[in-house]
Amino acid sequence: MPLTDGSKAPTFGALLLRGLLAGLIAGLLAGFFSYGFGEPKVDAAIAIEEAAAPAPAADAGPEEEPLVSRDGQKGGLFLATGLYGAAMGGLLAVAYTLLRRRLRTPSDTRAALSLAGAALLGVVLVPYVKYPPNPPAVGDPETINQRTISYLAIVVIGLVAVWAAVVAQRTQPTEWRKAAAAVLGFLVVVVIGYALLPNINEVPETFPPDLLWSFRLASLGTQAVLWVVLGIAFAALLSLGRRPAGRPEREFVATA
Repeated sequence: MPLTDGSKAPTFGALLLRGLLAGLIAGLLAGFFSYGFGEPKVDAAIAIEEAAAPAPAADAGPEEEPLVSRDGQKGGLFLATGLYGAAMGGLLAVAYTLLRRRLRTPSDTRAALSLAGAALLGVVLVPYVKYPPNPPAVGDPETINQRTISYLAIVVIGLVAVWAAVVAQRTQPTEWRKAAAAVLGFLVVVVIGYALLPNINEVPETFPPDLLWSFRLASLGTQAVLWVVLGIAFAALLSLGRRPAGRPEREFVATA
């Protein structure tokens, strides 16, 4: 993977390690955000679910303890977000290695941020609008397979929409036409995808709407923190050890 000035570029292994590290940092910060803003909403939803549950029969045995306590779940939140962030960082590093030559920018920082932004748009925002997350006590267990398949489908559609936007803007000669073509290409794919996939609304009418939307906003904020920090951290790690002090930045081109 040569640089344009003839010096050595980082190997794929080095890029992957940087992606994993950036993802771990992003995942832990996202975990802190979720702990502060999301977990109180989960506690409130669980309290509603428990209050609505029927009282146990008089002859029933002792109540079975949950496999993992709420304190254990809260502690495991950081492990979960850290591992998820590391996995997304690894995927970002792979995407960077494969697509760096196709990104028409000499700036590694802009390339890393563009890829992270594209993932935030296609993997998070597009699915979020169609299928926003729900807290505990919301959702029918019998429809979990349908919901899982529909969610995976909308993630694929979101990525295709981002790809369509990139392809569409490259067919136009001027900046404003590029922007218009990108928006149009993106919206066409998203609208068709939304129309083809089923609507899923299993929120009970008795569930507090303010709690529902507070939980959904906290979930969106967690994903936004993860991908924004991941993009910034990966871009920063790309520049480490690559530019001597006092020398101008050189173009970096990674090849698969």
